[in-house]
Amino acid sequence: MNRRAFYALDDCGVEVWYYADRQRVSTETAMHRGMLGMKATFAAAEREAAQQRTREAMRSKAQRGHVAGGMVYGFRNVRTAHHVEREIVAAEAHVIVRIFEEIAAGRGFAKVAKGLNADAVQGPRGRRWAMTCIREMVSRELYRGRLVYGKTQWQYRKGRKFKVRAPESAWIIRQAEALRIVSDELWARAHARLERTRQTYLRQTGGKLYGRPESGLESRHLLSGFVLCGCCQGSMHAIRRTSKRGRPRVYYTCNNARVNGACINRFSVAVDDLDRAVVHTIVQTVLTPDVVEDVVTRALEIYTSESDVYAEQQERFAGEAQRLHEEIGRLTSAIAAGGSLASLLEALKAREGQRVDMLARLEHLDGLAKAPTWDENLRAEIRRRLTAWSKLLHREPEVARQLLRRLLVGRLTLTPNAETREYEVRGEATYGQLFEGLPIVVASVPPG
Repeated sequence: MNRRAFYALDDCGVEVWYYADRQRVSTETAMHRGMLGMKATFAAAEREAAQQRTREAMRSKAQRGHVAGGMVYGFRNVRTAHHVEREIVAAEAHVIVRIFEEIAAGRGFAKVAKGLNADAVQGPRGRRWAMTCIREMVSRELYRGRLVYGKTQWQYRKGRKFKVRAPESAWIIRQAEALRIVSDELWARAHARLERTRQTYLRQTGGKLYGRPESGLESRHLLSGFVLCGCCQGSMHAIRRTSKRGRPRVYYTCNNARVNGACINRFSVAVDDLDRAVVHTIVQTVLTPDVVEDVVTRALEIYTSESDVYAEQQERFAGEAQRLHEEIGRLTSAIAAGGSLASLLEALKAREGQRVDMLARLEHLDGLAKAPTWDENLRAEIRRRLTAWSKLLHREPEVARQLLRRLLVGRLTLTPNAETREYEVRGEATYGQLFEGLPIVVASVPPG
């Protein structure tokens, strides 16, 4: 009990007694109040000392490979004469291996948890499985025979105790092959897949994630992960609902509005209706030969009009690169002659950095100087690709989503219209990734 709580009780007429000496706590005089403060300080010091003793005892157990507290799924705690050891539970170990294999195959944390619940697999402490539990288990080093203790520690901040991450130098790490459940190969495959998922997320200027990661298993819905709510800029998720006639149907709805009411957008749109509308718009306004030829023609016109500028820049950059090369030679000679080493090395490093930058600019201009040609062969190849892409969009969602990743810039924004109760869909497309391998330069264009 802190001093403020005690005074509040005292003001309400509640008597407080010491447990050890059976004396009533009094605040009538300054001496009584002083003794109260001193006893509270001594009690806090003893409490911290007890915590330190406990912490040291737990670390000593961890250093010997014994259980330092807590139950872990996949193991049972077995008490011996002087300590507690872990023992693998075969049935739970099979579940852990299944989790790692599904993660390595591309399933997400939520899908793994749903699959375990659907198969009536009992979770830790008899509870249902949740994605947070799966995430934590996949990161648990003990499953690959590596005991790590002391990753976190308690700290007092502003009178309150918080758990914070301890420096890695304070961790206790031991190999415990007898406790291994997951092989190094399976661990590496699962974590490599998770790393690929993290790396393939694209980031907007504001730091928001957008675009669905390449997890290895695609969504069944074409636009899942590609649509944003126009009201809150949050994700729109596909959910299944049953109509009054008893027919189930999948809808896109704002996740912020559905989960926590943080958005005013209460409208939803049927998944198949939105898929058809978006595919139709892309095929009719983006993947058409006339639009593509106009974009390529404009790009070639811009290139032709700026060819003289490129030549002038090439000449200027080449002269600057040569000048820097000569300066680097002089500085090297000065160092060899015994000049001021520190200042000369600093100048040499700066000149080398400038020269590398200048050579990179020259290489870029050399690429631009290779004039593309707009002939019938190129026109025929573009038409062939457009036909193939249009067919892909009407195939399985797993295939069409790969094309959308290359075609769309960011995500589609769905803005509801309260009067018409319809959504306005806006987005931006680019031909850049679609035309890889073709000798042309293209620009971004809106889909409609």
